Amino acid sequence: MTSTAAADTDAVVPERYRYAVVPHIMVDDASAAIDFYQRAFGAREDVRIDAPDGGVLHAEISIGASVLMLGDAGGDGAPFTAPTALGGTSVALHVYVPDVDALAARAEAAGAEVLQPPTDMFHGDRTAVLRDPSGHLWIFLTHLEDLTPEELHRRTPTA
Repeated sequence: MTSTAAADTDAVVPERYRYAVVPHIMVDDASAAIDFYQRAFGAREDVRIDAPDGGVLHAEISIGASVLMLGDAGGDGAPFTAPTALGGTSVALHVYVPDVDALAARAEAAGAEVLQPPTDMFHGDRTAVLRDPSGHLWIFLTHLEDLTPEELHRRTPTA
């Protein structure tokens, strides 16, 4: 990562989330998913290893400073299943971006389903929730303000 990229990450991603688990998602058509992520989220393809059957054995993309691994589900007898085969997913992928409004508009134009339009949230982030054509849930955030734990609890909606 260049020092400029690091400086951009420092401004966009709260310190607590700068070093995260790298998700590895499985999809039914990794080539199509990569194309979608490039159009919708501005992703950059960093690595692609093609499978002997013509699919994608392993790929890595970057969205801003976040890295995501992906590949075709079920290829070569792999024990992975795509969310579409499961009727959905219980996992959401969080990514901080400089402008969540612009990203959500771009993603919707590319075919993402907007489940929650960009909204200022009690936790200090402007947040949008999207579902991609492969069935994965994405939560994109633009950080607005730092909160103390006490302020976060005070603002948390009650049932």
